[in-house]
Amino acid sequence: MRSVTRLPERTGDDRFTGEEAALRRVATLVTRGAPPAEVFAAVTEEAGRLQGADYATMVRYDPDRARTVVAAWSNAGPAFPVGSRVKLGGRNVPTLVFQTDRPARIDDRASASGPISDAVREFGFRATAGVPVRVEGRLWGVMVVASRVGPLPAGTEARLAGFTELAGTAIANAQARVELRGFADEQAALRRVATLVARAAAPEEAFAAVTEEAGRLLGADFALMARYDPDGARTVVAAWSSAGPPVFPVGNRVKLGGWNVPTLVFQTGRPARIDDYSAASGPILDAVRQFGLRAVYGVPVSVEGGLWGVMMVSSRAASLPAGTEAQLAGFTELAGTAIANAQARVELREFADEQAALRRVATLVARAAAPEDVFAAITEETGRLLRADHATIGRYGPDGSRTVVASWSSTPDAFPVGSQWRLGGHNLQTMVFHTGTAARIDDYAAASGTLGEFGYQFGLRAAVGVPVRVERRLWGVAVAGSRAGRLPADAEAQLTGFTELAGTAIANAEAQAALTASRARIVATADATRRRIERNLHDGAQQRLVSLALELRAAQAAAPAGAGHLVQQLDEVTTGLDDVLGDLREIAGGLHPAILAESGLAPALKTLARRSAVPVLLDVQVSRRLPDPVEIAAYYTVSEALTNAAKHAHATTADVQVTERDGGLHVRVRDNGRGGADVSHGSGLVGLKDRAEALGGRLRMDSPPGAGTTLEITLPLRNPSGPGLPSGGGSREFRRPESES
Repeated sequence: MRSVTRLPERTGDDRFTGEEAALRRVATLVTRGAPPAEVFAAVTEEAGRLQGADYATMVRYDPDRARTVVAAWSNAGPAFPVGSRVKLGGRNVPTLVFQTDRPARIDDRASASGPISDAVREFGFRATAGVPVRVEGRLWGVMVVASRVGPLPAGTEARLAGFTELAGTAIANAQARVELRGFADEQAALRRVATLVARAAAPEEAFAAVTEEAGRLLGADFALMARYDPDGARTVVAAWSSAGPPVFPVGNRVKLGGWNVPTLVFQTGRPARIDDYSAASGPILDAVRQFGLRAVYGVPVSVEGGLWGVMMVSSRAASLPAGTEAQLAGFTELAGTAIANAQARVELREFADEQAALRRVATLVARAAAPEDVFAAITEETGRLLRADHATIGRYGPDGSRTVVASWSSTPDAFPVGSQWRLGGHNLQTMVFHTGTAARIDDYAAASGTLGEFGYQFGLRAAVGVPVRVERRLWGVAVAGSRAGRLPADAEAQLTGFTELAGTAIANAEAQAALTASRARIVATADATRRRIERNLHDGAQQRLVSLALELRAAQAAAPAGAGHLVQQLDEVTTGLDDVLGDLREIAGGLHPAILAESGLAPALKTLARRSAVPVLLDVQVSRRLPDPVEIAAYYTVSEALTNAAKHAHATTADVQVTERDGGLHVRVRDNGRGGADVSHGSGLVGLKDRAEALGGRLRMDSPPGAGTTLEITLPLRNPSGPGLPSGGGSREFRRPESES
């Protein structure tokens, strides 16, 4: 056995004086805020020398039931170096103090056991004593002194207590400084992120800042923010790593499942932690193990009360600091605010875009644009507004079909206008037809029927459809489809605003068509009535008058000689009948010119020009017969214009030009009279305007004072009573085919 020279025994006064001096030296260090390591070293050396021990050490208890040396002193020979860690267990002073939170001693090393006692025997220590080190009432570690010669003096534990109290104060002060510095760092980090949020930075910029600030503040090796997707996966929106590339880069998607932090947060909506990821499971684990991550903490990111995603920090060490979840929560609140603000801005912008699109379509409807123009505008506006790849409006036919009346696509269109498809199967067009309500398909692989199969082959993956109603009856369907995936949750509501405008446009067109047809029928009826009156006058009254005149001539010829006075009277009556017959022929000719009915527009206009009181330069470039209402309207327009030129304008010349182009008849009459004419004055021009509009045409007059008058009329050559809708009209109600009812 090695011989050890013992120091001379000190008296009680010397010991007290030395203890007071040692405590004063340590207290001075604590008071001036020396670093904990310096205080630990001083406490340990002072305690070891004061107790006459061969070895003294201060150790910290770790969460994994181990003790770590934070300071060590020896009067000779080796000892436990600072930083050495040994698991607790067995019967030894550090384990006894940890278990009881009270001072402990072992005076005979033979009774000691456990991993620590093996090392103690190696260094030759025979007796040890230890006193707990408390920080703010909580067991933090233990102060141990040891002797190689035998039991330590009585009262060793009591004298050690003074040093451990100073050590606890030093630790508490250091922790307070660290916490204060950490709080300041946390507030600075939060302030930087809050500044980004306040100035409405882009969400991805705010996410990146939140993630990096949290990772650095908590001393993590890796941090990420992920969004929970509707399909049960999480997508990384921001990632940070202290060294090297992030474990999961931005955009990485992994299905949830198993036992891991993202899945636990998703399932519970609460913070979750796993201090040993070797026990975790699920698809996420391969990458986590590859990068050596051991501890992972996660906190939910909530947006307006709903779970949106998760914020996580990871460490390659065994654990992260206490309070990690609470610190993370401050960052996730800012992230949630950033997301909510961004969503509000997006929603406001989308609302403004929607209102602008509706306003553009409503303007078309208000100015009575053709329905096909309104439909084309609706499909393009809705397609762009919903970020869809394809949009159509289809009309339901009475035969169980759907005909495309408008189509828009971001790529070459597969549903051209006019194409017709049979209903049936599981697809939006058939669903809306059968239910009369909006419908959606989020996975077109499950669609069926001709329309469903073709849509899937065309590349559609999701679509929504909304009924188009005209005065409460189902008219057709508006559809928006996407090749990327689901359309927005409010897509049906947005589409509905446009389909209501489509229904209004159709109803307006139908009403206008009905009004035009009604006016055309009135004009046609009036013309037919004129012709009937003209025929009745010609075949009835005129013929009767002619017969009477002939009879009077016969009576006049048969009068006896000497009846001169009677013959004279009969001659006067006959002459009067001839005059009446002439007047009647003139009236009949004014009701409906016979030459117009017999020979057509060109000869009738030549007759008008020949009879005009004003010289007329006539240019008629129409050689074929036109619909009766068109010829009559043109004839009366020229007749009225020439009459006004002679009677009111005092013109000396007039030009008449009649051409057929662009599906219509164009008539222009221009004179060199005094001008100043007004359509609203005089029943003749008003009647011409009404007649033109009744036929779907228009009349325009330009008559500046002193510069002559130009009267122009344009008349469509199609059937004036048509509906004015795209081919097929679709204004009829229909019933479902019996086989589908």
